[in-house]
Amino acid sequence: MVLADISFETLVVFSVIGVALVLFVSELIPNDITAIGIIVALAALGPTIGITAHDAISGFANPATVTIVAMYMLSAGIQNTGVVQRLGIYLAKFTRGNENRALAATIGTTGPLAGFVNNTPIVAVFIPMITDLAEQSNISPSKLLLPLSYAAILGGTLTLIGTSTNILASDLTRQLIPGRDGIGMFEFTSLGVIILTVGIVYLMTIGRRLTPARIPVDSDLVEEFGLEDHLVQLHVREQSPIVGLSVSELEEHSEQAIKILQIRRGESVYAAPYTDQRVEPNDQLIVNGTVQAINRFREANNLRQHVRKAVSEETFENAPTRNVLAKAVVPDGSGYVGETLGEARLEDFHRTTVLAVRKDGTLIRRALQSVKLDPGDVLLIRLPPEAIEYFTDSGDLLITDELAYDRLTSPDLDTIAPLSSKTPIAIAILVGVVGTAALDIVPIVIAALGGVVTMVITGCLSPSDAYDAVSWNIIFLLAGVIPLGLALETTGGAALIAEGLVATEAVLPLFFVMLLFYVLTGLLSNVITPVATTVLMIPIAVDAAGRMGADPFSFLLAVMFAAATSFMTPVGYQTNLMVYGPGGYKFMDFVKVGGPLQMLLAVVTTVGIAVIWGIT
Repeated sequence: MVLADISFETLVVFSVIGVALVLFVSELIPNDITAIGIIVALAALGPTIGITAHDAISGFANPATVTIVAMYMLSAGIQNTGVVQRLGIYLAKFTRGNENRALAATIGTTGPLAGFVNNTPIVAVFIPMITDLAEQSNISPSKLLLPLSYAAILGGTLTLIGTSTNILASDLTRQLIPGRDGIGMFEFTSLGVIILTVGIVYLMTIGRRLTPARIPVDSDLVEEFGLEDHLVQLHVREQSPIVGLSVSELEEHSEQAIKILQIRRGESVYAAPYTDQRVEPNDQLIVNGTVQAINRFREANNLRQHVRKAVSEETFENAPTRNVLAKAVVPDGSGYVGETLGEARLEDFHRTTVLAVRKDGTLIRRALQSVKLDPGDVLLIRLPPEAIEYFTDSGDLLITDELAYDRLTSPDLDTIAPLSSKTPIAIAILVGVVGTAALDIVPIVIAALGGVVTMVITGCLSPSDAYDAVSWNIIFLLAGVIPLGLALETTGGAALIAEGLVATEAVLPLFFVMLLFYVLTGLLSNVITPVATTVLMIPIAVDAAGRMGADPFSFLLAVMFAAATSFMTPVGYQTNLMVYGPGGYKFMDFVKVGGPLQMLLAVVTTVGIAVIWGIT
């Protein structure tokens, strides 16, 4: 095959795909914006490549897209019941003080649950619980958080609704394989159970040894973020010029970039800058700033530094104020993504002070207002309980250590994690959706939409909560890449790539050709998104299978499972990104722990498909 054999239309589509892949990998612009750009490009190039404007926007009306929207909403309805939170507390009670049980319960609970409820909110709920559990069990949270994410990913292989790539693969099955009307709800559950079991065994043995303890067991947040020299306690002398000033007046007239966090007066502690207390002689001020700024502030105002009274996490925990010190992750889809901390105005709106930012392993402790927030960034913040509640409800920040362990193990579960009165109704609705789709009474898209309507009518889910639950960036990503797959198929691009891969049959048995597709898909999904990989690779796999006389459905399943199990990078799957910061991981940790797991599952899954469905 030479370049002259490739049609102009195919070259155009390959060019669009090439640009899209570069943007997906580099993330120069958000992936959902890249996807919208794909729609615009396909519509503009439509007359050239044989794609209509209707085809270009067809992703928005695709049953897979609509089904995934509905499943986000159904997951929110289950989340509102408090069932997941209650399960997390039972987990804490069961595993207290034992590392083996903590790991087993974490992955053994998360995996099966993720087969029916969107794994992103599951991980969001479990992160603070697992973090506190690790602290009380004398385990580094790093040893549990990565397995938590991997177990949630593995659970997505259990059912059709386990992950968005499964739903998308089902719709592509209907389009590309004559005689098949999608994939059944539990059609591949038997293999999913095998994959989950193998994954759990790996995480309990080899994975446990490979997973690093990046965060020390007795980690102090001040030390973890390297703020020992940026937080000090200053004593106010009687002749100090700041005596009589309020905190706001003090900061306003100070020439130094410092932040007053507390005024300590005897046994009383006042959270600044919100207190109306004025500085008095012998007050102790907890001050945040650079070493230079703090020294200049101290010298200019005749203050004395308490060298022997270091500021630590305990300084904030033991203070009789409502403010706490905590870590927060910026999740994918947060309203703060793309904004600087100055633009987010967390202090103004939510009384939340950002003391440091960890971005891609780099600690930032100065000029914070100009720091642009990206998914996966970890913030060290000081905030009141109402701010924690707001961020928990809105999902704009994921507070990773908001709960104390003694609250998790408190006997008063109805106070800590109350179950909604709508819990039985919401669970019954989800069971009804799964059962209706499994029995093929109606298509899954109709069953899911019917479930959403029923949840809203019965009061299990408010319309605003339903819309807020959807990760719209994922939906726009889907809507953009689906027509790209259509263009690849229409112009013969999929057939062209398939022809090249079919050539491997001359030297490889069909089993190894399928294994090759799995490995290639897995590598792509770790670099770009699983959704984009599914759309691009399934048409190629189906076409290649047809040319080799193999079973197209088996090859489709290989791509589907490979795309749904991305372990090797923090950006390969959203839950990996969620634990990246709280676990203190490095990029190579995912390669070290996830690489062997991905290769192991490549063999296990390919063998399973060959045995259960056959290759030819």
